[in-house]
Amino acid sequence: MSDMTDTGPVLAADGTPLKRSLARALRRQKLRALMLIAPLLLFILISFILPVGDMLYRSVKNDIVSKTLPNTVVALESWDANSGDLPEEAVFAAMATDLKSAAAAKIHTKVGGRLNYENPGISSLFRKTGRKAKKFDLEAETVWKDELIKINKGWGDTDVWRTIQTYSSPITAGYFLNAIDMRVGPDGPEARPEEEQIYMKLLKRTLWMSMMITVSCILLAYPVAWILANLPARKANLLMILVLLPFWTSLLVRTSAWKILLQQQGVINDILVWLHIVPDDARLVIINNQFGTIVAMTHILLPFMILPMYSVMQTIPVSYLRAAKSLGATDWTAFWRVYFPQTIPGIGAGSILVFILAIGYYITPALVGGTKGTFISNQIAFHISTSLNWGLAAALGAILLAVVLVLYWAYDRIVGIDNVKLG
Repeated sequence: MSDMTDTGPVLAADGTPLKRSLARALRRQKLRALMLIAPLLLFILISFILPVGDMLYRSVKNDIVSKTLPNTVVALESWDANSGDLPEEAVFAAMATDLKSAAAAKIHTKVGGRLNYENPGISSLFRKTGRKAKKFDLEAETVWKDELIKINKGWGDTDVWRTIQTYSSPITAGYFLNAIDMRVGPDGPEARPEEEQIYMKLLKRTLWMSMMITVSCILLAYPVAWILANLPARKANLLMILVLLPFWTSLLVRTSAWKILLQQQGVINDILVWLHIVPDDARLVIINNQFGTIVAMTHILLPFMILPMYSVMQTIPVSYLRAAKSLGATDWTAFWRVYFPQTIPGIGAGSILVFILAIGYYITPALVGGTKGTFISNQIAFHISTSLNWGLAAALGAILLAVVLVLYWAYDRIVGIDNVKLG
């Protein structure tokens, strides 16, 4: 319908053209809707998007060297690290100047700690030299090359200067290289020695164990969800309370309970010995390993698989199975060809939920996993709280986030995220 008439445009009650009035009303409606969801958007921005962005920035941030040792960084630009010779006297003089300023500001230990991640021992080098740097007389005619080496022989090591030069850029890929068991070498990225390669093994272990936990949750949750969906309402509600009961118990308490059950002198081993299934001197080792982590985390994450399955199964009419059987299908055929395909959305929703939760767990693996059942998230927590290597922790977190997004994309391509339902 046109908003024009023989005499001109159609007008609203206030005299403005109808088309303009409708557009203004639509803008006000969209603005009101935006204001309603603005608190949620602000919450997501502050609690999720900004922390993720800060994590990604920390994984490449490396400005502490260039800010603390500005003169040294400039002087080292012309030095050939592959020559095998120590830098010129001008570089040592620049280091003396920077160390005196850094020691006065009490930040020399920070740059030493940063470089110590790449070359162990540099932290003590900066700390010991910094104690005497405050008394440096920069106006005197001093051969700083001999003076610094006299204070600490580490200044005569070309690897120390190569490390400073390599990590002098404000942006670095060193954290990500360390996260995949590589490092920045004289000729570019190179693999770390085999005895130092731990993170890729941890990542593979994390993915494998998370997949095993997801599969075990599916196998255990499917019959429980089916029973819940087909029992009378009164009995189903009682069983649902039992399913939700773990949510009312502290995670630490549940994990500690598994430590009591699984240890060699625990309840499970005592019952097996009492039943003469295993001898007393050969009790099963089912804790501080991958098996203990899988068992404990399956129990903890099982409700997250049951609830999506149950909500989907509850919507499947029982008449479908009756119709299939009336047409000659066996119980197995009716289940596999009619019932099971309709439960796939619930399985998909539960699998994504359990897998993503499992891949980032660190409390339960830390308590029952020992050295063989821990996840990469435990290393992230270690670098954040103990080693204080936040850059490496951020790089590991970014890689873990990328892995989850890739798996999510693959699931969407194969199954279709539109087919995932919570009920």
